[in-house]
Amino acid sequence: MVAGVAEETKTAAPLEGAAAGTPAIKTVELTKRFGRTVALAGLTMTVPRGEVFGFLGPNGAGKTTAVKLLLGLLKPTSGSASLLGRPIGHLQTRRRIGYLPELFRYQSWLTAREVLALHCELAPLPRSSWKDEIGSAMETVGLAARANDRVGTFSKGMQQRLGLGAALLGEPELVFLDEPTSALDPVGRHDVREIIRGLASRGTAVFLNSHLLSEVEQVCDRVAVVDHGRVIAAGTMEELLRGTVVKVRVTGLTPADRNNLSGFGALDDEGDQLTFTNLEASRVPDLVSASCHRCSSSRG
Repeated sequence: MVAGVAEETKTAAPLEGAAAGTPAIKTVELTKRFGRTVALAGLTMTVPRGEVFGFLGPNGAGKTTAVKLLLGLLKPTSGSASLLGRPIGHLQTRRRIGYLPELFRYQSWLTAREVLALHCELAPLPRSSWKDEIGSAMETVGLAARANDRVGTFSKGMQQRLGLGAALLGEPELVFLDEPTSALDPVGRHDVREIIRGLASRGTAVFLNSHLLSEVEQVCDRVAVVDHGRVIAAGTMEELLRGTVVKVRVTGLTPADRNNLSGFGALDDEGDQLTFTNLEASRVPDLVSASCHRCSSSRG
């Protein structure tokens, strides 16, 4: 029985050897295509342990695709990634990761305590630890008084709190939160921010997916801005707000033209569309002028 296995299983030991001291997340040119649609294009990033990393972008930008690739729920088209020093999909590493999905559904006939017990069994955590794990998670997410109530009586916000509690079971070293405040009121959003800060203070890395700038700027150490499957800017909030992101659509450029335009700043080349990051606002007119001039020259 699964329960019997869970009862005898010891808590997973911290990763050792090659994995010790490695980043929480590392990706190199991670790419996912669905037919001709590019959902994620060449994601390269490193997230140190203990860092709160924000993945910011509009709905449909590729954020959830990135999370599913990192969790092994999707297979990448190309590129590579590792979590806690091991390749994505590594079984022992998965046991050290917490995950709150954007779309969560729990059995309405179960109580909140039973939902978390089910997650303890699936983890699996030693049965002797279940009571303390469940009690701590319920207290952390503010559901201790509703632990014995059926999930079917919960609001969407309360169910989201429950999902966050499930992600915290077993003291994971890395937690993925996909739009964790989408169903919460202002008090709930504040509570989630405090939980995230608490995770970081104990050395847990947090990967926060959100389309809300107001959320990521309050808790994240660094942020990557993603749009149409591409990271168009990355850095601390101070660095991002200090610079300007400019998109220019221009045709007919030669490789030499593109190389010359790269002098205006960090450049993401998407064919006809060029995205410049950390560009000083005073240089935008010069960029537009140079782009138009090179386009006209190539036609002339």
